[in-house]
Amino acid sequence: MTTGQTGGQTGGGTIRVLVVEDDPVAADAHVLYVGRVPGFTAVGKAHTGAEARRVLDRTPVDLLLLDLHLPDVHGLQFARSLRAAGHQADVIAVTSARDLTVVREGVSLGVVQYVLKPFTFATLRDRLVRYAEFRGAAGEASGQDEVDRALATLRAPGPAALPKGLSAPTLERVTVALRDNTEGLTATGLAEVVGISRITARRYLEHLVDAGRAARSPQYGTVGRPELQYRWVSR
Repeated sequence: MTTGQTGGQTGGGTIRVLVVEDDPVAADAHVLYVGRVPGFTAVGKAHTGAEARRVLDRTPVDLLLLDLHLPDVHGLQFARSLRAAGHQADVIAVTSARDLTVVREGVSLGVVQYVLKPFTFATLRDRLVRYAEFRGAAGEASGQDEVDRALATLRAPGPAALPKGLSAPTLERVTVALRDNTEGLTATGLAEVVGISRITARRYLEHLVDAGRAARSPQYGTVGRPELQYRWVSR
């Protein structure tokens, strides 16, 4: 298991995480998420590959929470350049892409986990806890079973659970609708587009806000109490 290029961290210490995410709102949310998981600390955030490289050159980092779609470089190209430069931090890739070719390529570059956007705090917490268990394994394995168990800690037992009453297919439809409407949508507007009730639409929208994937603001210019407008804030 690899450690940061400078000052490798031991199994009992705090795991130092650098958040690399081009969207400022999402980056802030990810930093907060990391800080809420015991045993992890966010040592910084970067919005481009170049900015991340500068942080890595001066700060010990054990783990990158790496967006694959950066404005100046693809995340996997960035990871490859880090390996060539001697940086050995592990990588959890954060992406909207579902291309399994990309997943396979990432394995050879130290990508130990993939987290698909949008995700909740619970999803990231699960990945970080599993990574910490895997990283903390030490000593000599007694046999194949023990090696298999160590590797299995990186694999989630199944899809991350959504809040009660929400479903993955509907969340996907809501996500697509919100992305496609660059001006934003109200719960009423989303309900009409997706074909669900306004109350249900509001629940999905609030879930995306909690996940750092949407922002809400009052919609003025309407009679009575202004309805909230929701806008997608990350690719």
